[in-house]
Amino acid sequence: MAWLEYLLPLIFLFPLGAMAIIVIALRNLHDARVRSPFNARQLREPGQALRDRLDRAFATLFLNGALGPIVTLAPLVYGMGRMLFASRQNWLEWALYGALSTVLVLVYCFRLIRDFQHIRRIKLGLACELAVGQELERLVRPEAHPYFVFHDVPTDSDIINHVAVTPHGVFAVETRARTRPFTADGREIDLVTVEPERLRFPGWSEHRPLVKTLRDSRWLAAWLEQRCGEPVPVMGVLALPGWDITCAGTPEGLMVVSGDSLCEQLDERRLGVLDDGLHDKVIAALIERAAGQDRHTGPEPSQPPGHPLSPP
Repeated sequence: MAWLEYLLPLIFLFPLGAMAIIVIALRNLHDARVRSPFNARQLREPGQALRDRLDRAFATLFLNGALGPIVTLAPLVYGMGRMLFASRQNWLEWALYGALSTVLVLVYCFRLIRDFQHIRRIKLGLACELAVGQELERLVRPEAHPYFVFHDVPTDSDIINHVAVTPHGVFAVETRARTRPFTADGREIDLVTVEPERLRFPGWSEHRPLVKTLRDSRWLAAWLEQRCGEPVPVMGVLALPGWDITCAGTPEGLMVVSGDSLCEQLDERRLGVLDDGLHDKVIAALIERAAGQDRHTGPEPSQPPGHPLSPP
């Protein structure tokens, strides 16, 4: 039967079809939207609408980039099957399959170019919105204000997640996310015990977050003293959002908190007094550091030894 010559070659398209289904199923694999561990609501940042559009644009780029080769190969694969089952060779038909693949290649090339241009426009809009948002933050966080927060402050070898400056001290805040286990009846176990040398989670223990936070706070204290010319009170803060904290002996110079009501806890913590002159020096040094203008300008401040969590 002549129609079988056109139906049987479809067998060769099944692997390509399976790959296409997998690609479509994974198109939203990259989803940057995150929800708060406190109330499960979506966390929104400046330019969040553009961030969501950027995620969708990247999903479209992934879809076109992955589906393009599959779709463009489909006519050629079907044509190879036709050559196997056809009773006679029709070179006009094979040329048609080749021309169709060429057209599909051009179509997907144009789609990829369009996606790249779309992403560039969204990134430009996001950059502008973030810049304006940072300027607007000065309404509630002016440089002369006694409270100031910096994000992703670089050390000589690492990054401090957040640095908070208050009238009573400087806090190096490190954040760690850990998945809460479940009991057999489906209840979450969210209790973590803080010991002098480790964090005891349900079923495992860790000490590296404590080491990292202490190392960051000691580096920051030494660096600020070097830049400001006088000692600056600094404390490390390890935040474990979503966990219930029980302290059985917190290491000296370190706070371990859940992150809920963190602002109030830092405001109530009295490390010392930063007079106006020292406060301004600390702010100026951190602004310069956070801007990346002061990286590797001198030897890394030494870490004071003697603490059980001091790295070797």
